[in-house]
Amino acid sequence: MHTSSLHTTDDRALPRLANNRLLASLPDDDQLQLAEKCETVRVENGQLLSEPGEEIRYVYFPIDCLISLLGVAEGRMTLEIGSLGREGMLGASVVLGHELAQVRAVVQRSGRVYRLAVGDFVTEFYRMESLRRLVHRYTDGMLAQAIQIAVCSRFHVLEARLARSLLITRDRLRSDKFHLTHEFLAHALGVRRVGVTKAASALQQQKLITYSRGNIEILDSTGLEAVSCHCYDLFKEK
Repeated sequence: MHTSSLHTTDDRALPRLANNRLLASLPDDDQLQLAEKCETVRVENGQLLSEPGEEIRYVYFPIDCLISLLGVAEGRMTLEIGSLGREGMLGASVVLGHELAQVRAVVQRSGRVYRLAVGDFVTEFYRMESLRRLVHRYTDGMLAQAIQIAVCSRFHVLEARLARSLLITRDRLRSDKFHLTHEFLAHALGVRRVGVTKAASALQQQKLITYSRGNIEILDSTGLEAVSCHCYDLFKEK
């Protein structure tokens, strides 16, 4: 992981914010109001967007990147409690009075985000009824996802959990091919790298995936869903 700086792109703010599904659900007038305060920036693979205990300075709405949310214990042990792409946002907890981040947010795939300063976001949250409804629904959904992942991590076998994680990544990226290292998957699933190697090998032997040096391709989506735990049904995009 690294903490390289964000770079503002030329398309600082689009007239509307249709490239993020959450923002696209807002009325046009509210989108235009938010667009005036947003900037479009690029984030890189492995970049930290938040760390537990650090001040939240920005709210992020992914456009084409993928962000992993990790719970952290004792500064080193981690477990993925969620992930988000263009259907989600990072930093909603500021409207609940949380000035400090509660999770480690790591860019899983490089891409662009809409970035909004916390002060501007809070102001618009209290001004826009549509934004308040949207954020409340989204935070409820993320809480339910975090609870289900905690249950999944305790009771389901690693092979099924890995299948679930790969399917969610596929859905967020809209691609059967993506890059995830053993190290990242170990952090995300809260296990040792050898556990990831064994689970990935089992899926590969069943001809459900190919996995080489972090390059993953899902060969049989139906078969992978059959191997995955039922938690995937709760997380997948409808």
